[in-house]
Amino acid sequence: MSDETFLLEIDPRGIATLTLNRPQVANAYDEALLRAMTEGMVRLAADTAVRALVIRGAGKHFQAGADINWLNHLSRQGPEANYAASVITVRFSRTLNEFPKPTIAVIQGACFGGGVGIACCVDVALATPDARFGITEVRVGIAPTPISTFMVGAIGLRQTRRYALTGERFGPEEAARIGLVHEVVPGERMETRLAEVLDAILASAPGAIAATKLSFLGANGLLLDDREVALLAHEGWMQRQSAEGQEGTSAFREKRRPAWYRPTDA
Repeated sequence: MSDETFLLEIDPRGIATLTLNRPQVANAYDEALLRAMTEGMVRLAADTAVRALVIRGAGKHFQAGADINWLNHLSRQGPEANYAASVITVRFSRTLNEFPKPTIAVIQGACFGGGVGIACCVDVALATPDARFGITEVRVGIAPTPISTFMVGAIGLRQTRRYALTGERFGPEEAARIGLVHEVVPGERMETRLAEVLDAILASAPGAIAATKLSFLGANGLLLDDREVALLAHEGWMQRQSAEGQEGTSAFREKRRPAWYRPTDA
């Protein structure tokens, strides 16, 4: 199955590959893309022939977060549309996090905001040496609440507090140190390493994998119910529609510093 914004293929072994296909905007997501990918994952989850899911980004970058044009559109919409958009974002992350088969992200180039959320929700994250990461929502006046639970689950509260509050960018070695990615793999070796990981998955019983994954997530409070989805979505849209959110997205679009920035004196 394919869509103009993403590609989805399944090979004879049952390995599904979902490729984000918006390279002109560094694979940034909007509502349509999130909805389509979520629906695609729901179908894959129910397909017993599917053994694993690989997520990739077309072009130079993996995924650079939310599409600023989409955020600008939302800034002109009312509470109902904004809440609905946030619910879609949280549901996408929940669907990926709770996907009953092994998931792997192959990360190159920019991996910011929601891209980090994807890295936090997969079971295995592999990055190339050119990968760059950042939980950058606060830099544009919004909050990463749709992925907050998954970030804490992946890299711990201590590291989440630092990088989600500062918006600092960091490289693949730091991403590996804090547990955001499992391995940094040279570009020329990535396909070989991916094949090795997939072979290990195929050697493992699919039912046992699903039961193990569900047990780990459940035992650690990482399965979201509908009430938690609604709460995270509400927190997200409220900050996005705040004066800071409006100023931050405008500043990003206009390529200027936001009004709250006060540089340290030299």
